[in-house]
Amino acid sequence: MSSCDSVPSGDSVSPGYSPESKHGLPIAVLISGGGTTLKNLIDRQKSGELSVDFRLVISSRKEAKGLLFADQAGIPKAVIRRKDFNDGESHSEKIFEAVRRSGARLVVMGGYLEHLLIPEDFTNRVINIHPSLIPAFCGQGMYGLHVHQAAIDFGVKITGCTVHFVDNQYDHGPILYQASCPVLQSDTAETLQQRVFELEREALPAVLQDLALKFLNSL
Repeated sequence: MSSCDSVPSGDSVSPGYSPESKHGLPIAVLISGGGTTLKNLIDRQKSGELSVDFRLVISSRKEAKGLLFADQAGIPKAVIRRKDFNDGESHSEKIFEAVRRSGARLVVMGGYLEHLLIPEDFTNRVINIHPSLIPAFCGQGMYGLHVHQAAIDFGVKITGCTVHFVDNQYDHGPILYQASCPVLQSDTAETLQQRVFELEREALPAVLQDLALKFLNSL
Protein backbone atom coordinates (compact mmCIF):
# COMPACT_ATOMS: atom_id res chain seq x y z
CA MET A 1 0.00 0.00 0.00
CA SER A 2 1.27 3.44 -0.82
CA SER A 3 1.99 6.07 1.78
CA CYS A 4 -1.10 8.07 0.71
CA ASP A 5 0.52 11.29 1.91
CA SER A 6 -1.70 13.43 -0.31
CA VAL A 7 -4.66 13.49 2.07
CA PRO A 8 -4.80 17.01 3.54
CA SER A 9 -4.03 17.50 7.19
CA GLY A 10 -6.45 19.02 9.65
CA ASP A 11 -4.56 22.29 9.50
CA SER A 12 -6.37 23.50 6.36
CA VAL A 13 -10.06 22.94 6.71
CA SER A 14 -13.02 23.16 4.37
CA PRO A 15 -16.22 25.08 5.12
CA GLY A 16 -18.34 22.82 7.30
CA TYR A 17 -15.38 21.14 8.97
CA SER A 18 -15.72 20.84 12.73
CA PRO A 19 -13.57 19.55 15.61
CA GLU A 20 -15.92 16.55 15.77
CA SER A 21 -13.83 15.15 12.91
CA LYS A 22 -11.11 14.29 15.43
CA HIS A 23 -12.81 10.93 15.90
CA GLY A 24 -12.42 10.05 12.21
CA LEU A 25 -11.52 11.16 8.72
CA PRO A 26 -14.54 13.04 7.33
CA ILE A 27 -15.65 11.38 4.09
CA ALA A 28 -18.34 11.63 1.44
CA VAL A 29 -19.42 8.48 -0.40
CA LEU A 30 -20.73 8.52 -3.97
CA ILE A 31 -23.07 5.71 -5.05
CA SER A 32 -25.23 4.73 -8.01
CA GLY A 33 -26.96 1.51 -7.03
CA GLY A 34 -27.36 -1.06 -4.29
CA GLY A 35 -24.83 0.49 -1.92
CA THR A 36 -23.06 -2.73 -0.93
CA THR A 37 -19.75 -0.89 -0.68
CA LEU A 38 -21.33 1.83 1.46
CA LYS A 39 -22.94 -0.78 3.73
CA ASN A 40 -19.60 -2.51 4.17
CA LEU A 41 -17.94 0.77 5.20
CA ILE A 42 -20.75 1.63 7.62
CA ASP A 43 -20.47 -1.81 9.23
CA ARG A 44 -16.69 -1.49 9.55
CA GLN A 45 -17.03 1.92 11.17
CA LYS A 46 -19.63 0.66 13.64
CA SER A 47 -17.38 -2.26 14.60
CA GLY A 48 -14.49 0.10 15.33
CA GLU A 49 -12.37 -1.10 12.41
CA LEU A 50 -12.66 2.11 10.41
CA SER A 51 -11.89 5.59 11.75
CA VAL A 52 -14.09 7.63 9.43
CA ASP A 53 -16.84 10.20 9.89
CA PHE A 54 -19.56 9.87 7.25
CA ARG A 55 -20.50 13.43 6.30
CA LEU A 56 -22.51 12.84 3.13
CA VAL A 57 -23.78 10.22 0.69
CA ILE A 58 -24.44 11.40 -2.87
CA SER A 59 -26.34 9.22 -5.32
CA SER A 60 -26.54 9.62 -9.08
CA ARG A 61 -30.00 8.01 -9.04
CA LYS A 62 -32.93 8.84 -6.76
CA GLU A 63 -34.01 5.17 -6.76
CA ALA A 64 -30.60 3.84 -5.66
CA LYS A 65 -31.15 1.30 -2.89
CA GLY A 66 -27.96 2.43 -1.19
CA LEU A 67 -29.76 5.57 -0.02
CA LEU A 68 -31.62 3.35 2.46
CA PHE A 69 -28.32 2.50 4.15
CA ALA A 70 -27.58 6.21 4.49
CA ASP A 71 -31.00 6.75 6.06
CA GLN A 72 -30.55 3.87 8.48
CA ALA A 73 -27.16 5.19 9.57
CA GLY A 74 -28.35 8.78 9.87
CA ILE A 75 -25.98 10.05 7.18
CA PRO A 76 -27.04 13.18 5.24
CA LYS A 77 -27.78 12.36 1.61
CA ALA A 78 -28.31 14.07 -1.72
CA VAL A 79 -29.31 13.02 -5.22
CA ILE A 80 -27.39 14.80 -7.99
CA ARG A 81 -28.20 13.46 -11.45
CA ARG A 82 -25.99 13.96 -14.49
CA LYS A 83 -29.01 14.42 -16.76
CA ASP A 84 -30.01 17.57 -14.87
CA PHE A 85 -26.91 19.41 -16.11
CA ASN A 86 -25.86 20.63 -19.52
CA ASP A 87 -22.30 19.38 -19.25
CA GLY A 88 -19.94 17.30 -17.14
CA GLU A 89 -18.17 20.32 -15.73
CA SER A 90 -21.27 21.86 -14.14
CA HIS A 91 -22.38 18.44 -12.86
CA SER A 92 -19.00 17.77 -11.27
CA GLU A 93 -18.88 21.23 -9.72
CA LYS A 94 -22.28 20.67 -8.10
CA ILE A 95 -21.02 17.40 -6.61
CA PHE A 96 -17.94 19.01 -5.12
CA GLU A 97 -19.86 22.04 -3.85
CA ALA A 98 -21.94 19.64 -1.77
CA VAL A 99 -18.83 17.77 -0.63
CA ARG A 100 -17.13 21.01 0.46
CA ARG A 101 -20.21 22.12 2.41
CA SER A 102 -20.29 18.80 4.22
CA GLY A 103 -16.72 19.25 5.45
CA ALA A 104 -15.58 15.95 3.93
CA ARG A 105 -11.84 15.66 3.46
CA LEU A 106 -11.97 12.62 1.17
CA VAL A 107 -14.44 11.34 -1.43
CA VAL A 108 -15.00 7.60 -1.84
CA MET A 109 -16.53 6.34 -5.07
CA GLY A 110 -18.43 3.25 -4.01
CA GLY A 111 -19.96 1.84 -7.18
CA TYR A 112 -20.45 5.32 -8.63
CA LEU A 113 -20.94 5.08 -12.39
CA GLU A 114 -20.79 8.69 -13.57
CA HIS A 115 -17.62 10.29 -14.89
CA LEU A 116 -16.42 13.14 -12.67
CA LEU A 117 -14.01 15.97 -13.33
CA ILE A 118 -11.81 16.39 -10.27
CA PRO A 119 -11.22 20.00 -9.15
CA GLU A 120 -7.72 21.07 -8.17
CA ASP A 121 -8.49 21.18 -4.45
CA PHE A 122 -9.54 17.52 -4.56
CA THR A 123 -6.50 16.18 -6.41
CA ASN A 124 -5.55 12.91 -4.68
CA ARG A 125 -8.57 13.29 -2.40
CA VAL A 126 -10.96 11.06 -4.37
CA ILE A 127 -10.54 7.28 -4.30
CA ASN A 128 -12.25 4.53 -6.27
CA ILE A 129 -12.32 0.76 -6.11
CA HIS A 130 -12.48 -1.07 -9.42
CA PRO A 131 -13.16 -4.83 -9.78
CA SER A 132 -10.10 -5.70 -11.85
CA LEU A 133 -6.34 -5.39 -11.72
CA ILE A 134 -5.95 -2.03 -13.46
CA PRO A 135 -4.86 -1.49 -16.24
CA ALA A 136 -6.69 -4.68 -17.27
CA PHE A 137 -10.45 -4.59 -17.95
CA CYS A 138 -11.07 -0.97 -17.10
CA GLY A 139 -12.19 2.25 -18.76
CA GLN A 140 -15.48 3.56 -20.07
CA GLY A 141 -18.23 0.92 -20.04
CA MET A 142 -16.25 -1.45 -17.82
CA TYR A 143 -18.32 -1.85 -14.67
CA GLY A 144 -20.19 -4.57 -12.82
CA LEU A 145 -20.62 -7.88 -14.62
CA HIS A 146 -19.11 -6.45 -17.81
CA VAL A 147 -15.69 -6.46 -16.15
CA HIS A 148 -15.89 -10.06 -14.98
CA GLN A 149 -17.28 -11.37 -18.27
CA ALA A 150 -14.43 -9.65 -20.08
CA ALA A 151 -11.91 -11.34 -17.80
CA ILE A 152 -13.47 -14.74 -18.45
CA ASP A 153 -13.71 -14.16 -22.21
CA PHE A 154 -10.07 -13.11 -22.40
CA GLY A 155 -9.00 -16.23 -20.52
CA VAL A 156 -7.01 -14.65 -17.71
CA LYS A 157 -6.14 -16.91 -14.80
CA ILE A 158 -5.88 -14.14 -12.19
CA THR A 159 -8.04 -11.11 -11.56
CA GLY A 160 -8.77 -8.94 -8.55
CA CYS A 161 -9.50 -5.39 -7.47
CA THR A 162 -7.70 -2.06 -7.43
CA VAL A 163 -8.03 0.92 -5.11
CA HIS A 164 -6.70 4.10 -6.70
CA PHE A 165 -6.81 7.86 -6.57
CA VAL A 166 -9.17 9.24 -9.21
CA ASP A 167 -8.14 11.68 -11.93
CA ASN A 168 -10.05 12.92 -14.97
CA GLN A 169 -9.71 9.68 -16.94
CA TYR A 170 -11.83 6.58 -16.45
CA ASP A 171 -10.32 4.10 -13.96
CA HIS A 172 -7.04 5.98 -13.93
CA GLY A 173 -4.80 7.59 -11.34
CA PRO A 174 -2.14 6.48 -8.82
CA ILE A 175 -2.73 2.94 -7.58
CA LEU A 176 -2.91 2.56 -3.80
CA TYR A 177 -3.64 -1.14 -3.37
CA GLN A 178 -4.35 -4.28 -5.37
CA ALA A 179 -5.54 -7.73 -4.33
CA SER A 180 -5.86 -10.80 -6.54
CA CYS A 181 -7.77 -14.05 -6.80
CA PRO A 182 -7.90 -16.93 -9.29
CA VAL A 183 -10.30 -17.17 -12.20
CA LEU A 184 -11.69 -20.71 -12.21
CA GLN A 185 -12.58 -22.65 -15.31
CA SER A 186 -16.11 -23.07 -13.96
CA ASP A 187 -16.60 -19.38 -13.25
CA THR A 188 -19.49 -17.33 -14.54
CA ALA A 189 -19.46 -13.55 -14.40
CA GLU A 190 -21.67 -13.79 -11.31
CA THR A 191 -19.45 -16.22 -9.37
CA LEU A 192 -16.34 -14.27 -10.26
CA GLN A 193 -17.99 -11.02 -9.22
CA GLN A 194 -18.72 -12.47 -5.79
CA ARG A 195 -15.14 -13.69 -5.32
CA VAL A 196 -13.73 -10.31 -6.30
CA PHE A 197 -16.21 -8.50 -4.06
CA GLU A 198 -14.87 -10.43 -1.08
CA LEU A 199 -11.48 -8.89 -1.91
CA GLU A 200 -13.08 -5.45 -2.24
CA ARG A 201 -14.67 -5.79 1.19
CA GLU A 202 -11.19 -5.96 2.72
CA ALA A 203 -9.18 -3.77 0.35
CA LEU A 204 -11.17 -0.54 0.51
CA PRO A 205 -11.45 -0.42 4.32
CA ALA A 206 -7.71 -1.18 4.59
CA VAL A 207 -6.82 1.77 2.36
CA LEU A 208 -9.34 4.05 4.06
CA GLN A 209 -8.02 3.19 7.52
CA ASP A 210 -4.48 3.94 6.38
CA LEU A 211 -5.63 7.35 5.12
CA ALA A 212 -7.70 7.98 8.26
CA LEU A 213 -4.81 7.31 10.60
CA LYS A 214 -2.58 9.69 8.68
CA PHE A 215 -5.28 12.34 8.88
CA LEU A 216 -5.85 11.85 12.61
CA ASN A 217 -2.12 11.91 13.33
CA SER A 218 -1.90 15.29 11.57
CA LEU A 219 -4.43 16.95 13.92
